[in-house]
Amino acid sequence: MNDLIDKLGECVEFGKINQASPYPPTMKGMPGADELTKEALEAGFSPQMILNEALIPAMNRVGNKFTEGKIFVPQMLLSAKAMNSAMKHLKPYFQNGEIRRKGVFIIGTVQGDLHDIGKNLTGMMVEGAGWEVIDLGTDVSAEKYIQALDEHPGAVCGMSALLTTTMSNMQPMIAAIREKHPGTKVIVGGAPLNAEFARQIGADAYGRDPQDDINWLDSIVA
Repeated sequence: MNDLIDKLGECVEFGKINQASPYPPTMKGMPGADELTKEALEAGFSPQMILNEALIPAMNRVGNKFTEGKIFVPQMLLSAKAMNSAMKHLKPYFQNGEIRRKGVFIIGTVQGDLHDIGKNLTGMMVEGAGWEVIDLGTDVSAEKYIQALDEHPGAVCGMSALLTTTMSNMQPMIAAIREKHPGTKVIVGGAPLNAEFARQIGADAYGRDPQDDINWLDSIVA
């Protein structure tokens, strides 16, 4: 029976979304994450077990391979899409409380910035790691973060900026958020940023890549 969990993990790790997906070529024609998740639920595996023993470990492997330079953004996106095809079968169990989330992560690209590939990838990876993700989209104001925090007290915020001209918006946004929700933890990321900049603007952490974000998020709820 655990073969099913192992195969599901492999589908997510290597980006096999469903049976119709031609990628990867070595798994062509085989069931993907979509079909195997449905099969696992029908076979009696608990949704929590599917998440904890197949999806999360697979996405951890993907994140580590990306960090080590063994795979690149296209492969990572395919893995995230495979994970999402599995997660759609688990969504009802999150909603009825049968699966426990680690916490809530509110993510967005900061005001003035319309880039979203890195933000989208991070959101998918963090969701695959067991968090509820509230994606506010691009060009997000401090007010939108505050409204989301009003609805999800105690959530953690993630901010992305891909331009040197918009990264300067982060500091006043963090200040405004903490004025309304003191103690809110914030992680920032994006190509022009670094750990020193994150420290200077009052962020709690800097995420170089999605796996960095996940490792830090998991460390604050451990």
